[in-house]
Amino acid sequence: MNANAISAATPLPKAPAGPARLRWLASDAWVLAKRQFAHIRQIPEKLFDVTLQPVMFVLLFAYVFGGVIHVPGGGDYHEYLIGGIIVQTLAFGMMGPGVSLATDLGEGIIDRFSSLPMSRPAFLIGHLTAEFTATLLAIAIMVLSGLIVGWGITSTPLEALAGFGLIFLIAITSIMLGTMVGVIARSPDAVQGIAFVAVFPLTFVANTFVPVGGLPDGLRQVAEYNPISAWAAAIRTLFGNPTAIPDNAAWPLEHPVIASVAWCAVILAVVTPLALRAYRRRTTG
Repeated sequence: MNANAISAATPLPKAPAGPARLRWLASDAWVLAKRQFAHIRQIPEKLFDVTLQPVMFVLLFAYVFGGVIHVPGGGDYHEYLIGGIIVQTLAFGMMGPGVSLATDLGEGIIDRFSSLPMSRPAFLIGHLTAEFTATLLAIAIMVLSGLIVGWGITSTPLEALAGFGLIFLIAITSIMLGTMVGVIARSPDAVQGIAFVAVFPLTFVANTFVPVGGLPDGLRQVAEYNPISAWAAAIRTLFGNPTAIPDNAAWPLEHPVIASVAWCAVILAVVTPLALRAYRRRTTG
């Protein structure tokens, strides 16, 4: 007898109303988030893509390519680099939540949870909470790595706070993208393939590692309207780091902070309902 049959044979208790319902949801979501934390504790390699990978990129580009890449307008390449590394790591961070969710869906664990007296949205909220917590760890590691290679924040405290706020917004956007892919994809391997094919070219045809002014026509226009470029330029701007934005750059690079928030808002407005609808479709019926 499967979980759905058990659920049908034994009616679950009704959900409480009012504030008690919110407490029930928060309690269940936290239990499921701790389940994700336990998985990470048992298999710490799960965090390699958001811990070791950014450190490797920082060291590789800072010390191997840093001496030959020129930042137009002056400025240290190490300071220019960190904004791009942060954005690249957050973009690749969509792979973790996608793989995790696809694995749980494929193994039928959510069907088992459905037979328990727990809040239905709790699984997804717990999943998102755990992934965002892991992303906070990745951000802390990237900041420490940047400080080691000579990066620093030279803007005002208010601008720096806005910079970290934007980083958190980009992280949430990436997690929701990964969640949508994880719900739609048929296997964890498919998630990895989709994420790699989508994110890898976007992070390199951008101002992530090199200024867009040196790119050939065609690639330069793509890079200027690439959301990765706007996000990297906005973080550099808010942290007071070199931006190397050409004089005749496209509007998103001329106004990177506004463009970055707009990109996040548009992506979340499109992806969130799609992810929720697909999740509901795969976990009901």
